[in-house]
Amino acid sequence: MSENQPSLETVTDYDLLIDGDHQASATDERIAVSFPYTGEEWATVPRGDHRDVDRAVEAARRAYENGWKETLPSTRRDILTGIADVLDEHYEELGRLETLQNGKLLREMEGQLESLGEWYRYNASLCDTLEGAVIPVENKDGGMFNYTQREPYGVVGAITPWNSPLLLLSLKLAPALAAGNAFVHKPSEHTPVSALRFGELVYEETDLPEGVYNVVTGDGEAGKAVTDHDGVDKLTFTGSTAVGRQIGKKAGERLIPASLELGGKSPNVVFPDANLENAVTGAIKGIFAATGQTCVAGSRVLVAEEIYDEFVDRFVSRAADIELGDPLDPETEMGPIAFPDQWEKVNEYVDIGTSEGATLAYGGEEPGDTAGDLFVQPTILTDVENDMRVAQEEIFGPVASVIAFADEDEAIRLANDTEYGLAAGVWTEDMRRAHRVADRIEAGTVCVNEYRLMSYRSPIGGYKDSGLGREQGKAGLEEYLQTKSVWMDLEGEVSDPFNMDT
Repeated sequence: MSENQPSLETVTDYDLLIDGDHQASATDERIAVSFPYTGEEWATVPRGDHRDVDRAVEAARRAYENGWKETLPSTRRDILTGIADVLDEHYEELGRLETLQNGKLLREMEGQLESLGEWYRYNASLCDTLEGAVIPVENKDGGMFNYTQREPYGVVGAITPWNSPLLLLSLKLAPALAAGNAFVHKPSEHTPVSALRFGELVYEETDLPEGVYNVVTGDGEAGKAVTDHDGVDKLTFTGSTAVGRQIGKKAGERLIPASLELGGKSPNVVFPDANLENAVTGAIKGIFAATGQTCVAGSRVLVAEEIYDEFVDRFVSRAADIELGDPLDPETEMGPIAFPDQWEKVNEYVDIGTSEGATLAYGGEEPGDTAGDLFVQPTILTDVENDMRVAQEEIFGPVASVIAFADEDEAIRLANDTEYGLAAGVWTEDMRRAHRVADRIEAGTVCVNEYRLMSYRSPIGGYKDSGLGREQGKAGLEEYLQTKSVWMDLEGEVSDPFNMDT
């Protein structure tokens, strides 16, 4: 296995990762991976199909049945700790791969990867606490003993997106391995290389048994092969609500569980007593960090009428100072959109917003001093009504819709007036109000006087169309375990079903 770091000057061809080693695909087709900042192709991966998924699922099943499902919790703990050490050692290399794939800032990607080992260490610690329960059942005059035990599902099929590839993988992989499942991973066709390199390093530097983690690259055909495969016992997906519905439907048809972390149209609610400087910074953090390409983006900024004009002035002033440029440059504050189709989508929504009557307060144009063609200025739309498409549909780019509200009740009504319910922000110095509003907002995560917060200890997930299930924390591990109830007779005499007196 090669340890050479890819460069933009040559094109590196990668293979699939199946059964602990790189393997050629059943197809001859390949997918090009390009650096969004310049458009330069620097890698290719196989366009895998159902035959490759078959091999990956078979490898995962062998690994699971041949010992992984019965591995001692302490052994799984040590392996997960070893994966954490791999991330600690190689975060700079993996972070650079992430940036070369999706164009997000190198300092952001390295920051994510530098701390990502803690997700594995936390789940490693949970291996030591996987316990069942003794149930004091009232049956047969106390002659029965009942207990529960927690067991893995078997083979997990995972499909992950392009915006934070290894972070969003780890939210699934770490608890799945802690629970004793094997794993088949289909990364986004836009960002497949970091998963391949991560898996390579894990097999080289830890004792993870061959076949427990497999990576099949490809497009929607490979993803469909994962969701349709009879050998997959559980599905997990992060991505758009539209695709999530399809995966949920397929899981329902097959009667297997699915964890779905989907889209968002999250409100950042600014009350008149908020610390305005902090609120503006929070709005910037919510929508323009990561070029707006995050599921929890605070894309609806709800602002009290009495401070609306002042807030917009400050918001626009801050947006105008954001430095766009090369994501590998530590001075850059916002990079390009990840790929051309997404760039077109973002620009189309800006046009939709103005055609619906919104005012373009800032942005909406291509910056003229950047190297690539995929840049969008940080964009602020004002005079937005909550029923406009730009306020209801996920854009996944640096476009903020600023909406005025009159009072607390209207703020909550507007915040909840969406099909989504992933995250929300509340900005106020009144802690009674903060608690009232946090209680009434329909979202899986609510941040007060901050935004974009997460911890491996705290669960995340969506209400409504933002998904099913939870990731992170103990709740995240529960998604990968099923419960068995065991009954044992203590009397030595079976009750007669036709004689209820005995």
